[in-house]
Amino acid sequence: MFNIKKQILGLYLSAVIGNLSLTGAWVAILAARGYSLVEIGFAETVFHITSLIFEIPSGVFADVFGRRNMLIVSTVMRMIGNIIMIFSGNIFMVCASLAFYALSYNFSSGSGDALAYDSLKMVSREAHYEKYASNQMIIYRLCSGISTMCAGFALLIGYKAAYSTDILTAIIQIGILVSIHEIRIGSDHADHTKDVIGSIRKELVSCFMESLSFLQKAKKAVLLMFCNSLVGAVDTLLLFFLQAKLPQAGMPGWALGFALFFMEMGGILGAKIILRCRKLRYRSVFAIAALLVLAGVLVEHSGLYLVMAAGGFIAAFSDDALQVRTNTILQDMFPSEQRATLISMESFTFSMIMIVMSPLAGILFLHW
Repeated sequence: MFNIKKQILGLYLSAVIGNLSLTGAWVAILAARGYSLVEIGFAETVFHITSLIFEIPSGVFADVFGRRNMLIVSTVMRMIGNIIMIFSGNIFMVCASLAFYALSYNFSSGSGDALAYDSLKMVSREAHYEKYASNQMIIYRLCSGISTMCAGFALLIGYKAAYSTDILTAIIQIGILVSIHEIRIGSDHADHTKDVIGSIRKELVSCFMESLSFLQKAKKAVLLMFCNSLVGAVDTLLLFFLQAKLPQAGMPGWALGFALFFMEMGGILGAKIILRCRKLRYRSVFAIAALLVLAGVLVEHSGLYLVMAAGGFIAAFSDDALQVRTNTILQDMFPSEQRATLISMESFTFSMIMIVMSPLAGILFLHW
């Protein structure tokens, strides 16, 4: 008999195990291994190119082969990335590892949410999905913060041992995912697996045409996607490179993890505060967020690690506040039958901006 509480708990546990890691501060780990910020920026570009290519196809695979199965595939991809990173001896192997991490992200992106929604719908509890999504956001932020806080310990035990622990947690996560039920609403699994190649081709063409049609008609939504992604990309790159720049500014190794955790918590505060500012117009929210993120970038060049960490906190605060407001507006604009495609297009926008900005940011952060 299907147990919805066990199902949702399994998805929560999978998210916790999947987001907790000793290698959350991967930029700091690579910098400690001797890689330059330009090389790290290049590796980040490889990540986003891979993510860009496989974002929509991975969603189609989830619909055809099952969301739970793709969550398991995602975990396997992360394990492969960890193994490559352990044996990496040059930037090309590092890039290969990050490509598998991107695939892991692609195959998990949306699969868990879709599985959770269909599970709740099966027992007529769709109204509880918003609470589920909120809890998942909290899990992600807290686990990311804890993971980055482990930066000092990861550097102490060495990157090989740190990535080895990730392989062990991935095995545990697979065990949790196996216990989760695959749920399909209003369709037969046999119909999905029949003529797989034709189904994938048809879905890909459909996704592309629907996305193109939307982009042509809803220019306001495109502008919102671009503005949000631009601010998000600047904040993401700032937090990444602060992992390497804070130690260079004199921050003790034992304090690095706490500083990174502190900056992550800025995002949670921003997501909470924006809910109290419902009357503030989007233009005002964007302007304030953009200015504060820019301020975070500028104080990064102060050379004072406490001020730099405060700048990272402010940037994360602003980015998440803008993200919550943008997502709320976009979800109201998206037609239901195209929602998954358009969410993927938003991810595309972010990835394309990151592809351009990552190597440039590596050069700027290196020479400023």
